[in-house]
Amino acid sequence: MKDLRLYDTYTRSVREFKPLNPPGVGMYTCGPTVYDYAHIGNLRTYLFEDILRRVLEFNGYKVKHVMNITDVGHLVSDADSGEDKMEKGSRRTGMTAWQIAEKYTEAFKQDMVSLNILEPRIWCRATDHIQEQIDFIRCIEEKGFTYRTSDGIYFDTSKQPDYGFLGRLDLEGQQAGARVDMGEKRNPTDFALWKFSPKDQQRQMEWDSPWGIGFPGWHIECSAMSARYLGSFFDIHTGGEDHITVHHPNEIAQTEACYGTRLANFWMHGYFLQLEEGVKMAKSTGGFLRVQTLIDEGYDPLAYRLFCMSALYRAKLNFTWDGIDAAAKSLDRLRNAVYEWGEPATADEEFIDRFVDQVNDDLNMPRAMAVVWELVKSDLPPAVKKATMLVFDRVLGLRLGEWQPARINIPPEILTLAFQREQARKEKRWADADSLRSQIASAGYVVEDTPEGPRVKPK
Repeated sequence: MKDLRLYDTYTRSVREFKPLNPPGVGMYTCGPTVYDYAHIGNLRTYLFEDILRRVLEFNGYKVKHVMNITDVGHLVSDADSGEDKMEKGSRRTGMTAWQIAEKYTEAFKQDMVSLNILEPRIWCRATDHIQEQIDFIRCIEEKGFTYRTSDGIYFDTSKQPDYGFLGRLDLEGQQAGARVDMGEKRNPTDFALWKFSPKDQQRQMEWDSPWGIGFPGWHIECSAMSARYLGSFFDIHTGGEDHITVHHPNEIAQTEACYGTRLANFWMHGYFLQLEEGVKMAKSTGGFLRVQTLIDEGYDPLAYRLFCMSALYRAKLNFTWDGIDAAAKSLDRLRNAVYEWGEPATADEEFIDRFVDQVNDDLNMPRAMAVVWELVKSDLPPAVKKATMLVFDRVLGLRLGEWQPARINIPPEILTLAFQREQARKEKRWADADSLRSQIASAGYVVEDTPEGPRVKPK
């Protein structure tokens, strides 16, 4: 297998990937905060991570994939202020915080199934790992990186000269521009490790700790749970681009304080889906689009998966309905071609080499898809094309080998018209062919010309 090269946000460079403990690969994915449904912008990141895992496995590695579920501690503001998103979601829905966590976790898992995203080897909920988080905070405390305020235990980022390196943060500028509403925080970039419950009310989710009753900060869960399942230094940590400046620098800070490592050898980030130029899709905008929205509009969710392959994972992608239409038509064309190629034979090694060149070049899916379409148009025998495409689909994840056309009973008279039109085309009687196409259309059907012959289907 050829060398695999991946972009590492930490070094800002494309580097050759070598596992720390081959053939195993430890991979941690920042999962959803389950206070609401995931939108398709969120899911673009999980699609990138799925392609990454598939490429790793395609290269022969055994991936131990861990994904967390954030069901406590993620406050509305990244500055450790505001309401816990779970408590806010509870008030919005009328359900308990525990009930909405269960509801939206299951909804997220169903979205993954719809998009054919491989399930992680290990799911880990923050609320199932409170003791691990408390132990991690105690480790940080013993190393001298914490201080106490009236509302919690905080990490002192000034104790780490390289804090924020991942996000290339301007710490001096932040310090100079700090507002007076920093509260009791010593530095603008300091963050909560443990928050105390309000004295005048009882939270739905709270636990006892060495520091008092409360709940963990958002960032500590990932450091604690990744160390539990993958160790204090593992191969790849992934997430969305919004994690580059706050969440992931804080994870690194915690792990450096406790274990002296930067947590992961590669840090990889998927970029935003935009509704229009410069405007990211977000729950705060109101009418965000879900997988169910696509289904309600008549689209197969795998068309969205194919749509996301039209751009590099670390480039922003503009969502348009025209783009989804084009992806749906491309998916339909691929499915029909693979189905009509019949039984597979032996895959073509030259095409596979060219495909691997692209996916191993930092997951370059646009170029990989160019190879896919070259295969479709090639003069290779159908059985060879099918075998080769099925190899490609181990990375694409489009379930091309499983698809079968729906049984549609086309009236015999329409099939006769399609046959007559095909004969007219072969005899270059173009006017007759156009007239027959119009008759077919007026009856509510459309005829498509494909390399495998004409195909008739309802409009």
